[in-house]
Amino acid sequence: MSDLIAKAAIDKRLADIVQPVIEDLGFELVRIRLMSGKKIILQIMAERPNGGIEVDDCARISTEVSAILDVEDPVVEEYALEVSSPGIDRPLTRLKDFEMWEGYEARIETTELIDGQRRFKGELRGVQDDEVLIEIPQGIIGLKFDWLADAKLILTDELIAQTLKARKDAFDETKFDEINTEEDAP
Repeated sequence: MSDLIAKAAIDKRLADIVQPVIEDLGFELVRIRLMSGKKIILQIMAERPNGGIEVDDCARISTEVSAILDVEDPVVEEYALEVSSPGIDRPLTRLKDFEMWEGYEARIETTELIDGQRRFKGELRGVQDDEVLIEIPQGIIGLKFDWLADAKLILTDELIAQTLKARKDAFDETKFDEINTEEDAP
């Protein structure tokens, strides 16, 4: 498992517990974080292998994950469980994410300085072996996946339009009742 899915040791332990449950339900773990603040939140982002997730899917995952976490009890403190989609400006946590979102803008942060910089913003150009390719003003560069500390899509009009188009294409009108209008009335 990459450090981008689960960064901290507790996140990795939690991922080891919940990932099999999520995969058994037909989904993939995108990211898991135990976040502290006023209240502790266990945030899980998941999606189908080909992308996308519905609210009912998140509820199913939440129910199943809650059951296993109650048994394993890895978090001593009281916490709230949040299961969600990765969202439009999603984190990029797996090598396949960089292939899937090729052509879109992203921000990438590395663990070490590379040619004097740690943050890169540009257009994703796919993957070559174990390197993420990104086009920055100086040209296309390759960053080893193991070097990445954080990566996220940048919210752009193009990204929003593509996401809305994909949702519309996936929309199944047969799941809904027919709408009667006044014109249909006898």
